Formats: sequence, C-alpha cells, structure tokens
Amino acid sequence: MTQPPPGTAPEPVVVPPAGPDEPALSAVRNFRDVGGLPTRDGRRTRTGVLFRSGHLAHATEADAAYLAGLGLHSVFDFRNAADRALEGPDVELPGVRNVHLPLNDPAEGAEFWRIVRDGEVEQLRAALGEGRGAARMEASYRRLIKERTAEHGRLLRAIAEDSVPALLHCAAGKDRAGTSVALVLLAVGVEEAAIEEDYLKSNARHRRYRVSRGEDAAPPTDPEIAGLLDPLFAARASYLHAALETIDSHWGGRDRYFGEVLGLDDALRERLRERLVE
Repeated sequence: MTQPPPGTAPEPVVVPPAGPDEPALSAVRNFRDVGGLPTRDGRRTRTGVLFRSGHLAHATEADAAYLAGLGLHSVFDFRNAADRALEGPDVELPGVRNVHLPLNDPAEGAEFWRIVRDGEVEQLRAALGEGRGAARMEASYRRLIKERTAEHGRLLRAIAEDSVPALLHCAAGKDRAGTSVALVLLAVGVEEAAIEEDYLKSNARHRRYRVSRGEDAAPPTDPEIAGLLDPLFAARASYLHAALETIDSHWGGRDRYFGEVLGLDDALRERLRERLVE
C-alpha cells in the first residue's frame, strides 16, 4: 500500500519485546534494526546503523526516548503531504535531522481509496476481487522503482555520505519503506533471500497497518471484506519480486541501475558498504 486510505490511520499497539531488534514501542509500528543480514561475500550488515519502521507521529515520550537513544543522524520520512496531514508530523528527536522524501503522489488513486474506505462489498469485489488487489500492488511497486529514481538516488547517496545511523519509514513501514530498504540492502550485496525475509516480517500481526472503514461501510472484520482488503495491507513476496525484476527489465541490470540511474559510482557504493557492512 503506497498511500493509506483517506480517513484511516494505524491504531496504537503495544509491541511485545522480541529480541534486540524489536523493543517494546507503544505507538510506533513495524520497527526493527536491519542488522545481521548475510551478504553474498560472507559478511553481515552492521547492527545499530539502519532501522525501519512505520511513522513516528504518535510516538509516546518513552518511544521517543528510546529512538533518541539510538544515536540517529537522520530520519527519512517517505510519507506524502496527505499522509502527514492525516497522521501528523513525526515527533521531534533531539539532534536528529528529519528528511522528508515523499515517494508517491498524494492524489494517486483517490477514488480507489474512497472505495476501500467506504465502498459496498460489490464495489470492493470489482476493485479488488479475482487478483486485482494483488495486481494493483505489484504495479505500484513497479512504479516506485521506475518513477522515483531521483528520490532513491538521493537516499542512497545520503546514507553513503553522512546520514547514518538512519531510520527509514513511511506510514505503515511496509511498501515505500520496504522497497527503499530493499534497494539499500541490494546495493551493499545482501543476499536476496535475506532481503525478502526481512521484508516479510511486516506481516506479523502486531506490525500490520490496520484500516478503519467508514461508519456506514461493512467492517473489515467481515471475512469477505477482510479477504478483499488483505492484498493492500499484506507484505507479499510477489510485490518485492515485481520491484526487483523491474530493475532488470527496465534498465538491464543492477550495476547500471545503481551507477547510471541512481548516481552511485564505485566510490560511493564502496562507502555505502563500509557504513553498513561489517
């Protein structure tokens, strides 16, 4: 989901501790350290350097204190203006640079999201049934790769130059953050199976974005409604595959993509590895 339905927002959730990469944050979803992932040359990504999450707008004082203690240099917020108007700006973390880098058009699919929020079952079937929801998501991931090269190039160059430790987030921490984190990991040689495994962690029940439908609409707890909406709020391997395949099909390979398209020359790419890989 590259844009949340208007009038919806994730519900605060208490996240149980699940190891060093997942502290008990009360109102920040989908947080984790992207460290310890294996690279193709037998190394691993550093811990404490690259983090990902959902938005920070509802972070409690305790959440903010934990995040401030990470020693972050920058927080990259991929939400658009509509997202930020709905959820609010991120909480301010002392001494941390906030970089607003929107990765989609706030008007994109407005009528579609109206149907998601308020539509009758018949409208949802027409919009999402028979694989159309998943197809829409795959197309959205392809667009993120093809149309947001300037933003992705800026992100990777910033991380290579001076912006770590860094936290990358969108609204739910799944799609825009998911593709961006995947690109960073791909650039430093992380094994694709490990990139996919990290991406799919967003499916954990306590991490998922929760939609609230309009007062007169059928609730998402209805089994059919929930099934129709699931492709929008799930992390599916086919979505990530669509993004990565687009690099090869559109530009003919990863080296050209990172070098010519994103502007990451050999020296910057090596600096990126030095910052992120042990």
